[in-house]
Amino acid sequence: MAASNSIEPRLFLNPIFTTSTTTNSSTSLHIQNFKLKLPHFPTKNPTLVFTLNSSSGSATTNNNNDNTIITPYPDDPDPEPVSAVSSEIRTRDGRDRRKIVKVAWEKLVRWSRTWRSKAKTDILERTNKVVVLGGGSFGTAMAAHVANKKSQLKVYMLMRDPAVCQSINEKHCNCRYFPEQKLPENVIATTDAKTALLGADYCLHAMPVQFSSSFLEGISDYVDPGLPFISLSKGLELNTLRMMSQIIPQALRNPRQPFIALSGPSFALELMNKLPTAMVVASKDRKLANAVQQLLASKHLRISTSSDVTGVEIAGALKNVLAIAAGIVVGMNLGNNSMAALVAQGCSEIRWLATKMGAKPATITGLSGTGDIMLTCFVNLSRNRTVGVRLGSGEKLDDILSSMNQVAEGVSTAGAVIALAQKYNVKMPVLTAVARIIDNELTPKKAVLELMSLPQVEEV
Repeated sequence: MAASNSIEPRLFLNPIFTTSTTTNSSTSLHIQNFKLKLPHFPTKNPTLVFTLNSSSGSATTNNNNDNTIITPYPDDPDPEPVSAVSSEIRTRDGRDRRKIVKVAWEKLVRWSRTWRSKAKTDILERTNKVVVLGGGSFGTAMAAHVANKKSQLKVYMLMRDPAVCQSINEKHCNCRYFPEQKLPENVIATTDAKTALLGADYCLHAMPVQFSSSFLEGISDYVDPGLPFISLSKGLELNTLRMMSQIIPQALRNPRQPFIALSGPSFALELMNKLPTAMVVASKDRKLANAVQQLLASKHLRISTSSDVTGVEIAGALKNVLAIAAGIVVGMNLGNNSMAALVAQGCSEIRWLATKMGAKPATITGLSGTGDIMLTCFVNLSRNRTVGVRLGSGEKLDDILSSMNQVAEGVSTAGAVIALAQKYNVKMPVLTAVARIIDNELTPKKAVLELMSLPQVEEV
C-alpha cells in the first residue's frame, strides 16, 4: 500500500458485518465471506472481507492459515494483507495511547497551576490567632498543622491538664499523645479560657462530643459572637441526639454563631507526619467554607467544601459505630467475606438514615462518608475498631474503656444512633446489634447468628 494511504491506528467505531455463502456442489466446498465495514477507518475504501473456505465432507478442521484469507475489500486498488501491518498498528496504537495519557496529564497539571495562581491567600495573611479547644491527639495535630502554615500566627491550645500544658510550652511536644513529635514554637498551651479566646480569628473545637456542651457553657462569656467554630468532633450527644452544629450554638446561647464541620479520613499521627490527606469542610455559609478551606489547605492536606452539614456530621458520627462492628469481626476471626458484607450493609444503613435526615447521597459516598468509613473500619489505628476487636475477643467493655487513654466516640454514639433510627423509622440491624452488645444485652456470637438469620430480601 502506498505511503500516502498508510493505515493510521485509530479506534474503529460501529463496525458493520455482512455475510454471504457460496457452495460448490461438485466439490462440497463452502465459501463464507464476512464483510467488515469500518465507517471511521481512514482510507478510501473502509471495508475488509474475511473469506473462510471449508469442506462439508471433512471430519476435521484445517487449522492452517492457508485457507483463511484476510484482505481489504476487492475494490481497493492496492491491496495489502492486513496481517502484514497488524503488528505495526498495535505498536503505533500503544504509542498513541501513551501520548493521549501524557497529553491528558499535562492538561490536568496546567489546569491545576492556573487554579493555584488564582487562589486567594488573604485569609491566612489576615489571620493572626487561632484557638484550639482540647489537647487530644487530633486537636494537637491540627494545631501543629495550622501553626506550620505561618510562623507569625499564634495558635493557642486551651486544655485542662497542666502537665500537658507545661510540656507543650517548655518542650514543644504533647507528652501524652505525641512525646516524640516536635510542635512548632508558635503553638502555645494554656488552661485559661480568656487568654486563649481573646482576639481569636478562628476556633477549632476538638473536645469529645459528650463533654462539649458543659465545657462550652463554662467558657461562653469569653467567646466572641462572630468567632467561627470549626468542629473536629464526631458523634451524637447521647441524651439529646444533638449534633455539634446544634450543641455549639445552643451551649454558647448564640443561634447565629458561625459553624463549620471538618471531617474525612484522617488519623492524627499521619497529619503530624505530614502524609497526604484529604478532608472536607461543610457550612451553610459558602463564603465561610471557602475561607476555612483557604486557612487549612496545604501541600499535604487537601480541603474540599460542602454545604451539606447534616450529611458530613451524621456520616462522621455513624462510621464510629460501624467501626466497632468491623473490629468485632476481626476479634472473632470471621474472615474477609464477612467483613466486606458487614461494612457494605453498614454503609447502606448510614445512607438510609442520613438521607431521611436530609443529607445528600453524594456526601455519604464522599470523603466524610465512604472515605472515613474505610479508614476507620480497616485500619488498626482506629480507636473504635480497637474497641470492637477487643469485644470480639471476649473482653468486657468496662475493662476496655478503663485501659484506653483516648475516647472512642462510637461507644456513646451507638445508643443515640438507634434512637435516631426509631425516630426516622429506619431499620439498622448492624448498628442496632452494636448498641445491644455495648449495653451487654447481646454477645458478639449471638449477634452474628441473629444477623445471619435475618430474612433474605432485595438489596436497596
